[in-house]
Amino acid sequence: MSEYDGHQYVGIDLHRRRSVIVRQTDQGEQLSVVRIVNDPVALGLQIEQAGTRPDVVLEATYGWYWAADVLQAAGAHVHLAHPLGVKGFAYRRVKNDVRDAADLVDLLRMGRLPESWIAPAETRELRELVRYRAKLVALRSGLKAQVHACLRRPACSSRCPTCSGSMAVPSSSRPLCPAPVPSAWRPC
Repeated sequence: MSEYDGHQYVGIDLHRRRSVIVRQTDQGEQLSVVRIVNDPVALGLQIEQAGTRPDVVLEATYGWYWAADVLQAAGAHVHLAHPLGVKGFAYRRVKNDVRDAADLVDLLRMGRLPESWIAPAETRELRELVRYRAKLVALRSGLKAQVHACLRRPACSSRCPTCSGSMAVPSSSRPLCPAPVPSAWRPC
């Protein structure tokens, strides 16, 4: 616990390996600036210094899940800043990690923070599965399109009596177009 006993606001500029933590009073007075290696123990120790139930803000960037879980377990009231809402940070003349964290905590303290919803861990897991499946489906579709494009290049045309130029096979009962494939397109 720090020398200040009032309610504290904490801003975290979260990166892949290291993060910057800025603590402020409810009047905006800066109490500390700390750079930490991203580690649940190090983050937990820093949040303990912010007293009981501090308001903590971090931006919804890649890898925020673990930090939000650690902060909530430490008793902090976590706010997730919407990335599009704080997009204006990129256009500042002075841009550094300390300034980013301080601006996040200022927005939170003044009640002007654009927030994102923090989904429960179970919902986040399901969302990840759906995102992963969507990526696999898109990959599968792209590979099918490449195969069809490769097969169409050599000889098949709309005058083909077997497939009428359509490479779509509704079922496995019908073979692909039997048109001859030039040697350049044949597998070794």
